[in-house]
Amino acid sequence: MEVTAAIALGSNLGDSAQILRGALLALDRVEGLKVVASSPWYRTAPVGPPQPDYLNGCALLKTTLDPEDLLNHLLGIEQQFGRVRRERWGPRSLDLDLLFYGDRTLDLPHLTLPHPRMGDRPFVLVPLADIAPHWQHPHQGETVIQRLAQLDCQGVELFDP
Repeated sequence: MEVTAAIALGSNLGDSAQILRGALLALDRVEGLKVVASSPWYRTAPVGPPQPDYLNGCALLKTTLDPEDLLNHLLGIEQQFGRVRRERWGPRSLDLDLLFYGDRTLDLPHLTLPHPRMGDRPFVLVPLADIAPHWQHPHQGETVIQRLAQLDCQGVELFDP
């Protein structure tokens, strides 16, 4: 069965725009996975320790992979692009987060769906609103645009290369 899933993409090390474009191409090459929409890129201030600004965006995927297989592919693509996990919220060449998988809910030690912090992150919701404004959180009932209207989005700026 094919499901629509959404991911967030972020990068603040190296040529972030090129890395993010490359990640979308890599995703499209995974069997059982097709990128069907992607947002523009946004420049955002980092959360956590001092580091460069991020480029962030979101993509919608059609997939026949189950959530855990999809997550494993995301982690593998991060590694292909040089991701090294050193510190929480530290700088990274590529960050791929699974935001939602249809309306499925999941609470595992390594994967929670929908992503538990997405609703508090303008750097996720602004680009997600570009491609899935009416996706509704299965627990909270809010759409992406309803939740986004409640957040301060200062510091999330459209990236113009």
